[in-house]
Amino acid sequence: MTTTPTQDTLVRAGSLEEIARDGMKVVAAEGRTILVVHDEGRLYALDNRCPHMGFPLSRGAVRDGILTCHWHHAKFDLSGGCTLDPFADDVPAFHVETRDGDVFVDPQPIESDRRAHWEAKLREGLEGRLSLVLAKSVIGLNELEATTDVLREAALFGVRNRAPGWSSGLSILTAMANVLPVLHEDDRPLAVFHGVVHVGRSTANQPPNFDLAPLETEMRDPDRYIDWFRRFVETRSTQAAERTLRSAIHLDLPRTAIAEMLFAACTDHLFLDTGHTLDFANKAFELLDHIGWEHAEEVLPSVVPSLTGARRMEESSSWRHPVDLASLLAGVHAQLDDAIAAGSGRLDNDWRGHRDVADQILDGEPAETLDRMLSLVREGVPLEELSAAVAYAAARRAVHFHVSNEFGDWDTVHHSFTYANAVDQAMRRAPSNLLARGIFDGAMSVYLERFLNVPRQPHPAP
Repeated sequence: MTTTPTQDTLVRAGSLEEIARDGMKVVAAEGRTILVVHDEGRLYALDNRCPHMGFPLSRGAVRDGILTCHWHHAKFDLSGGCTLDPFADDVPAFHVETRDGDVFVDPQPIESDRRAHWEAKLREGLEGRLSLVLAKSVIGLNELEATTDVLREAALFGVRNRAPGWSSGLSILTAMANVLPVLHEDDRPLAVFHGVVHVGRSTANQPPNFDLAPLETEMRDPDRYIDWFRRFVETRSTQAAERTLRSAIHLDLPRTAIAEMLFAACTDHLFLDTGHTLDFANKAFELLDHIGWEHAEEVLPSVVPSLTGARRMEESSSWRHPVDLASLLAGVHAQLDDAIAAGSGRLDNDWRGHRDVADQILDGEPAETLDRMLSLVREGVPLEELSAAVAYAAARRAVHFHVSNEFGDWDTVHHSFTYANAVDQAMRRAPSNLLARGIFDGAMSVYLERFLNVPRQPHPAP
């Protein structure tokens, strides 16, 4: 809030005659350097540091009520400090007055609601891809303990301003939000900035998204919505799938049913879009964990375009030749319901065979690996433990990735790891027999990348 200066808070800047003669004067007060300007018979006071990169504004030029910095030519309104060039951000303004021929300034800047100010700057930064403005707003809101508000604003901006739907920027934002609890408090603003700036880049030059209205219906059967959604995704009917999902959320169907709907469609085909599709869906749910389920109707439908437009890996030669992995996996999928039923309740969560399964996935033949994993399901190994074993194998593939490989090869092992992690996290959020197919699909993706561990990078010493 704006404070009224008192005699005790004011600092003498000089005589009115002196400042009027020279046009401007720099005053040091309470750790600040304040530029007092006389222009067209009026006095103004601004921070002397250009908010863009700190160049002294006292070396700038004043004309017609505008102060121009001589470095990058950012222009500022003398009266309030607002910039006419948004890349530079606004410069703080100070109260200034004359008394008995002397000029006094209040060293505390004129401020309105700081939270509202930084929230507005965050939106400006996202709209204009202004990295400096974004960085300042993230830091400012972090100091006000409003990091969740930053995540929410960036997330909603990302889904509202990109018609193609979910983006890598939103994935990065979510990943950064996930690691905030383990970061030192000084490092958290940097992580948030990293996510926010990528959201801005992902929406650049993209058309806005226009939401479809939910159905006006009495149908509230979750199974029916799951069936509809999978059918429309299968036929790549984007709008029908989006409206089905949006309706299920609007009708407040159980969250587990919503998750099952998305995760089932993501595993109806093999390793959709090299794993991106399921990873995006999982990240969308994780993002809602941070910003609140009340935004699900906006956030979750953003993954539909990538789902209906995804490349299905059974259509690719690498999954068909020289080993027909698609046929092997189809056989496993057909047996999965019976295997899960046979193993139900036979073992508890104390199973510790993760390393052995990972070794089999990394170095074994695909048919043998799938048979062994299916046998473990029949023996009662919990599905979330088996998904963890696959994620562990994918992580080890990355650990042994040799630096002689190309960067594009790193993306390959990285995609398998993010897919396996998404399956593992999804199994803990909303386990289902349909989602369990992704455990086996992920294992085969890790198998396909065995050549990227030749030569094998040694495990680093602890």
